[in-house]
Amino acid sequence: MPDTGTETGTLALVGGAEWQEGCTFDAELLEASGGGEVLVLPTAAAYERPERAVEAATRWFEGLGAVVRGLDVLHRGDAEDEAKAAAVRGASFVYLSGGSPLHLRSVLKDSAVWDALVTAWQHGAVVAGSSAGAMVLTDPMVDPRGGAFTVGLGLVSQVAIVPNHDSWSPEKAHRTLELAPDGLPVVGIDERTAVIRATDGSWRSAGVGEVTVFVNGREASLDALPG
Repeated sequence: MPDTGTETGTLALVGGAEWQEGCTFDAELLEASGGGEVLVLPTAAAYERPERAVEAATRWFEGLGAVVRGLDVLHRGDAEDEAKAAAVRGASFVYLSGGSPLHLRSVLKDSAVWDALVTAWQHGAVVAGSSAGAMVLTDPMVDPRGGAFTVGLGLVSQVAIVPNHDSWSPEKAHRTLELAPDGLPVVGIDERTAVIRATDGSWRSAGVGEVTVFVNGREASLDALPG
């Protein structure tokens, strides 16, 4: 995790199926942000009609009394655009949609927009990521191509996320847990469910599904996650 020296903002790692009934935690995140606007980056959905992600977020958050602003950081050039970086830096609530974690990582890694997101979080902004968006925020990251581990963006480190955990095959889950480094917490998060890191570094689960933590192949508690 970046060394901030101060309390960061709230972080939510969502297991997928974001912005739907059952995602009760979004109202809490909105309140924690202290604002009425959510900045949505549909980067991971760049090749899957990203405007649909923004439209879904808009419908959902309108029902919670908030405005959604979509920011098209879809390709590497977008991520180096200073105006887009400034929008992220000034946001009180940034939400990364689902889609391709590998595309999301390649667009944001070592970019102006990524640096802006880290800065915003360090200064108290709420950051949320769903599915692909959750996967890349950790380091290491589970590689969706086979369940092994690869480099993530590392907003939080020494933890890995398995989103859509309620729909993973037993074979894929077993492979991922077998390949996990010793002592690494691997967190399986069901859809419409989140694991949330509060400003004091404590973790809790929220939503309609389950959050399961594994360390060395055995179930553990959320206390195993880094503070």
